[in-house]
Amino acid sequence: MQTKTEDYILSCLLKLERQETADLIAAFEDSARRHADAVAFYCLGKPITFTEVEHQSRDFAAYLLQECKLSKGDRVAIQLPNLVQYPIVAWGVLRAGLTIVNTNPLYTKRELIYQFNDSGAKAAVVIDSNLPMMEQVVAETGITKIIATNPIDMIDSQSLPACSLENVVSLPDALAAGSAIELPDIEVSLDDIAALQYTGGTTGAPKGAILSHGNILSAALMSPLSFGADMTLRDTGIAPMPVYHIYGFAVNLVAGFLNGGTSVLIPNPRDIPAMIETMKQHSFTSFAGVNTLFTAMMQHPEFDSIDFSHMRWTISGGAATVPEIADEWQRRTGALIHEGYGLSETAAMATVNTLAEHRLGTIGPPMIGCEMKVVDGAGNNLTCGAEGELLIRGPQVMQGYWQREDATAEAIDADGWFRTGDVAIIEADGKIRIVDRLKDMVLVSGFNVYPNEIENVVSAHPDIIECAVIGVPDEKTGEAVKLFAITSNPSLTASELRDFCRNELAAYKVPKHIEFRDELPMSNVGKILRRELREQSV
Repeated sequence: MQTKTEDYILSCLLKLERQETADLIAAFEDSARRHADAVAFYCLGKPITFTEVEHQSRDFAAYLLQECKLSKGDRVAIQLPNLVQYPIVAWGVLRAGLTIVNTNPLYTKRELIYQFNDSGAKAAVVIDSNLPMMEQVVAETGITKIIATNPIDMIDSQSLPACSLENVVSLPDALAAGSAIELPDIEVSLDDIAALQYTGGTTGAPKGAILSHGNILSAALMSPLSFGADMTLRDTGIAPMPVYHIYGFAVNLVAGFLNGGTSVLIPNPRDIPAMIETMKQHSFTSFAGVNTLFTAMMQHPEFDSIDFSHMRWTISGGAATVPEIADEWQRRTGALIHEGYGLSETAAMATVNTLAEHRLGTIGPPMIGCEMKVVDGAGNNLTCGAEGELLIRGPQVMQGYWQREDATAEAIDADGWFRTGDVAIIEADGKIRIVDRLKDMVLVSGFNVYPNEIENVVSAHPDIIECAVIGVPDEKTGEAVKLFAITSNPSLTASELRDFCRNELAAYKVPKHIEFRDELPMSNVGKILRRELREQSV
């Protein structure tokens, strides 16, 4: 008996020309066959074809199962920037029946230990420059195997730097070993876990959103159907969004590959000059980014020397696009910015402004196969035009939070509706407008930053009595982290407190603004009122 997810996927597949499979791995293999000699990914001057991704991911899958002694369902952390190694490794993990744990390469020791232990990762794939960090981390985790890679390994294999860790192997050596091993048949169902995508919350530590094979395949199929893209035209997309982030993972690594497109991976989008030089080398047809990236690019003197004549569309997500920026982008590139909306919990896909209909300031209508509604605080459905919490139901919605039954029950009701925590309005024409966030999450350059995590770190400082974190507007990053602190040491400086934070937090989480106060606004039960702090910071 087929599940609703399977029924939906089959219906989508019937609408996609030449797509005849209802299985994520089968869809991957089918796309590799149909686009065999075409370029799937391009990075650092290195193109890699669909066939090469298929062959090398097969070799990596065989290595993980036979040499690393991993079993179906085991978790493998991938901590890499945007390199051609990422799709090889990620698809290898999936083909082996294992689970991807996407991990930010900028994480500190504390963050890595938490995520590795919470996910139960047994192996990790890392950039070789992160081996010194792994030397500090591995002993406190369940990691038993590390595969390391140099950025240019796929162009010219490099020797690994000296390392005190045991059980470390280079990715080229792992691929070579796997090529001599037969890959066993692994039965993977749509309900098997494909990835743990970590996301935070305002009430505790980051949680792993459980994304099944069915969730990810559904999201990949919903996107082109909903957007209205012509599937007979091959897309070449510039891909600056990190693949370890759900946005880049879903759009480029999965959907782009399954739909036969080429993704030009940008290892470091903060290096605007290098990205612009890369863009000059390609006749690209699409671009996916966030408002802060559009702003930074257009401020560069070489921006207008890029050839945008082939670009058919630009997709924006992660944060609201400023109208003035969207207008300038259209004027200078000739392409509209189509805003969309999604979360880690929905495999990045939920709504999009389509090619046929577009209205800036909205996130568009729900994608095909996805339902949305707005409810009040008591859970009652609200009519069009009313503000309430946005709820989502669809085959791309996560299975729940990893080992967090209580959090799962709070997030997904018995009928499968996921609570986004965002306040929205569904307008008369079906387009949706995000009004505000119920959560206190801060969006820094499209990345989620969660106040409780920062507050927990700052509270560990011996001179801090109380503290609170909010987001404040920032021209460069959309929002910036602002810390309010009460200290017992009048000589403590903001600079010293930032240095303390840098040892425990990734750079984008470190407070940009720090304000010392004698007291913080409290409720009558002693809860710090972040809302009042935001109002005072306007």
